[in-house]
Amino acid sequence: MALSNLFSHSSPKTKFNGSVEQGLRSYKKLKYSSSSLICVRCHCSTTSFSTQLEIRTGGESKFFHGNVDGIAVHRSVVRLGLPSKGRMAEEILALLKDCQLGIRQANPRQYVAHVPGLSNLEVWFQRPKDIVRKLMSGDLDLGIIGYDTVSEHGQGNEDLILVHDALEFGQCRLSLAIPNDGIYKNISTLDHLAAMPQWTTERPLRIATGYTNMGIADAILDLVSSGTTLHENNLKEIEGGLVLNSQGVFVANKKALVQHRDVLEIAHEMLERLEAHLKAVEEFKVTANMRGSSAQEVAEKIFMHTDFHGFQGPTVGPVYWRNNGEVRTGYYAIMLCVPKQSLYKCVRQLRAAGGSGVLVSPLTYIFDEEPSRWRKLLDQLNL
Repeated sequence: MALSNLFSHSSPKTKFNGSVEQGLRSYKKLKYSSSSLICVRCHCSTTSFSTQLEIRTGGESKFFHGNVDGIAVHRSVVRLGLPSKGRMAEEILALLKDCQLGIRQANPRQYVAHVPGLSNLEVWFQRPKDIVRKLMSGDLDLGIIGYDTVSEHGQGNEDLILVHDALEFGQCRLSLAIPNDGIYKNISTLDHLAAMPQWTTERPLRIATGYTNMGIADAILDLVSSGTTLHENNLKEIEGGLVLNSQGVFVANKKALVQHRDVLEIAHEMLERLEAHLKAVEEFKVTANMRGSSAQEVAEKIFMHTDFHGFQGPTVGPVYWRNNGEVRTGYYAIMLCVPKQSLYKCVRQLRAAGGSGVLVSPLTYIFDEEPSRWRKLLDQLNL
C-alpha cells in the first residue's frame, strides 16, 4: 500500500483519512530525504486501530504516535471519541440527539460513525480509557467521557483541556466505604477510621477497589451513584471519604485546538449547542395576560409583585381585541423564563398581580450572547 494512501485505508471496523507525507511536510523542522527510512507500524483490534511512525535519519530513530514531535499529523477530518457501550454511551447519544447532533452509524457493529450536521466530524466509538489515551496521543481531537476516567488515565497531562466540565449526566462519586457492622459500627468519619487501634505498621489499613475485593480488605474505594449497591452489600460511606465528584465532561486535545482551526470551530459549535440545551432544560417559558394602561405599568407590576423577572427583564407586549368593530388594547402579554422548580410559585405571584391565562411551555435552547465557558477556554488557550 502506498504511503500517501495509508491513512485513507478503510475496513469495516476502521477508517483513516489524511496523508502521512502531508503531516511530515507540515513539520518544517523535520527534513528527510529519499535516503531516509520511514516505517509505519499498525496495530488493529476489534475496538481500535493505532499507528506508530519510526523515522530514521542519519542513523537516528524517532518514534511518533499520532503526533510528530507535538505537531498533530494533518487530517482532513476532526475526530470525536465516544464510549462504545454502557449506560454512559446511551446517555451521551441521547444528549447529542437533543442538541441536534445525532450520530449516524451505517452499521451498529462499526466503530466509526458521522454527525450529519457536521460534515468534517468523524466519531470513533472506543473504551473510555482508550478515549483518554488517544486524546493525549493526538489520534483523537475531542471526546465526551466521565470526569473520573479523565482523572484516572489523564491526570496532570498538559495536552488535555476541559471544554465543558458539567454535562449533567453520569453523576457519580469516587468514595471510601466500610462495613455497617462489627468493629466499624460506630465509625462515621475518615479520622475515626484512621485512628482505630487495629491498624499497626505490621497490619495497616487495607483499602481495595471494587466490591469483589471486600473480603481481603478493610475498606473499598469505588464509584457510587445512587448508593443502592452499597446498601445491598451492607456498606456505608463515611464523612471525609469522598475522593472525587464526577459527571460527563467534554474534553479536547489542547494542541489540536490551538493548531487546527477546524477543531476549534467544531468544539465551539458543540459547546454552544450543549450549553444552550443544558440551560434550557432547567427553565420553563411562562406567558400570561395582564390588564394595564401601558407596557411600562405592567412591567412595574411584575417587578413589584413577583420574584421572577426573566433574564434581562420581562417581555411585555400589547394584546389587541375587537369591540364593536373597533380594535382596542387594554391587556398586555408578559413572557418570562422561570426555573422549573419555581414554576408554581411564579404562577401564584402572577395571579396575585392580576395575571390570567397563564401558559407554560418547555424550552429547547437558550443561546447566550457568548457562553462563559467559551471565553474561559479561549483564555486558557491564549487565543
